[in-house]
Amino acid sequence: MTDPQASPRQPASIARPHWGAEVLWQALVPLLPGLSIEVVQTLDSTNSELTERLRNASRVHKTPSERRGGRVDDLFPQLLVAIDQTAGRGRLGRRWHSTAGASLTFSLALPLNRPDWSGLSLAVGLAVVEALDPHGGRLGLKWPNDLILRDSGDGSAEDKGPVGGRKLGGILIESVAVGEQRAAVIGIGINVIPQPLAEADYGAAALAELWPHATPQDTLARIGEPLVRALLAFERDGFASLQDAYARRDVLRGQVVRTTDRAMPEGVAAGVDADGALKVAGGGQTRRVLSGEVSVRLAGIA
Repeated sequence: MTDPQASPRQPASIARPHWGAEVLWQALVPLLPGLSIEVVQTLDSTNSELTERLRNASRVHKTPSERRGGRVDDLFPQLLVAIDQTAGRGRLGRRWHSTAGASLTFSLALPLNRPDWSGLSLAVGLAVVEALDPHGGRLGLKWPNDLILRDSGDGSAEDKGPVGGRKLGGILIESVAVGEQRAAVIGIGINVIPQPLAEADYGAAALAELWPHATPQDTLARIGEPLVRALLAFERDGFASLQDAYARRDVLRGQVVRTTDRAMPEGVAAGVDADGALKVAGGGQTRRVLSGEVSVRLAGIA
């Protein structure tokens, strides 16, 4: 994930000390040598900004010999926070709406030296909800990339809403080739205080419902180190070791769902497999649904 020869460098920008960026950097840089953390006031999209930086870095290396001859700064890990994100993006091109002070929106870009990234978004989501809800009573996961606030502590049938809760946040992962390396850009958006969320077709939630005094700053502080440790573990072990932990947070399991997979347009969600694929059962068979192939919606939702 990081160059073992790389020496830690100071954060590129810590213009807003109240964000605790320096404290977070000090905790993370032993795990991610060379890490920079930037907090900016306004940006269209943290994912777009970091993917463009990586593409620019890729253009630096035009020959095989140049690709072998060291690394550019943009291959060091970068964590970018936007206080106000004006054109955030969700999965399948949806727009992520966020408001300054009401949301945490950030992206982490870093080389990920694992050939198979299957289940990466699930591993990221699991790290986030376990950091925010360590006892597991309120936060769940809707495959492949939604964070769900359950409307009661036990996830029972009495919960409101078709997934037993409402959307708290989402994850967007993109891949950029830089020379011979492959970098992940991992975008996370979390509603901290109530606000409109057009992307959620089953209602919006806010972290303040779980923590009444939540702020974007303390949310980042809580999830930063667990997220990085989860990425290091994923790079080493993949998703398989997380399958059981994911099952405990899975809000789709046992629900009737629709998919855009013509071979299994509707069925019952039956958990995820060791590669992070959604299993959908129906008509006497079980089919694997991959996040890059389909969009899943609960039956009865247009």
